[in-house]
Amino acid sequence: METQFFDAGAVVLESGLTHRNTRLAYQTHGTLNADRSNVILWLTPFGAQHGDIEWMIGPGRALDPTRYFIVTPDLFGNGLSSSPSNAVQPANGSRWPHFTFADNVRVQRRMLQETFGIERIALACGWSMGGMQAYHWAALFPNAVDRLAVICGAARTSPHNRVFLEGVKATLTADVHFQDGRFTGFPERGLRAMGRVYAGWAMSQTFYRDELWRQAGCSSVEDYLVSNWEGNFLKRDPANLLAHLWTWQHGDISANETYGGDLPAALAAIQARALIMPSATDLYFQVEDNRREVAAMRHAELRVIPSDWGHRAGMPANNPVDEAFINAALGELLQASAPG
Repeated sequence: METQFFDAGAVVLESGLTHRNTRLAYQTHGTLNADRSNVILWLTPFGAQHGDIEWMIGPGRALDPTRYFIVTPDLFGNGLSSSPSNAVQPANGSRWPHFTFADNVRVQRRMLQETFGIERIALACGWSMGGMQAYHWAALFPNAVDRLAVICGAARTSPHNRVFLEGVKATLTADVHFQDGRFTGFPERGLRAMGRVYAGWAMSQTFYRDELWRQAGCSSVEDYLVSNWEGNFLKRDPANLLAHLWTWQHGDISANETYGGDLPAALAAIQARALIMPSATDLYFQVEDNRREVAAMRHAELRVIPSDWGHRAGMPANNPVDEAFINAALGELLQASAPG
């Protein structure tokens, strides 16, 4: 499917700034049924674009385009939707007006309403920052989301998670090409360092001890670090990565005028049947955070992915065991009736 665009115009952000000529990129799979009841939102994670996660969509999978109308909006800052890499003066460089998750999902909702006449979502789901968007959907529009699946994500970015991201950000901004809040050249050294730092956090200790990187076709740890982690970040625009880090660090479903920072109230307001799926070995989206969230929700289940792949258990390329676990869980959730 070709990339499609929704022109949202001038969008007033939670910061009070206005982002003009706002464009939301998205991709669809499948056919919208007559009563518009078969809509799934499959939301993009950190640094990714819709094409990076479409492999999870296919006939016979839970995200089955022969049964559902699957919409994948691109998170602002990912290079397809409005982003630092395509920004124009004066809202470029150090003046990029950051988008919160709430800013993102509000524009996403407008796109669904104005383009397709969609008012209700059968399932909002995603991994990592995708899961955080799904959480925001369920909290900000509780009457519009029937089911929620959060895979290795959280309702609020934890203090430790924010510190981890500070370290990742520091590797990139320490590059000589980062000056006065903007990049003056391509920060190859910073991007390679960012990949190596990230590799230690994204995967578990057991992943490296048991050499699970061999399942990715790698011949050594060094081969894995260069080919998978340095290679991945070298493909990304550095300013876009910083924009996503900002959005991630400010993730909080209650940090808005609706809930005024009251996280328990925001969680209690979620009406969707929710499946919250952390990885048992995730080093920064921890099971305990999700356990506390589920305790405050009405119709939620905590289902831990029993994986040694750390955070990447939730986007299980080269990992058929975790892929099967997630696919089965999403399929089960889609078969369950919506609350009420």
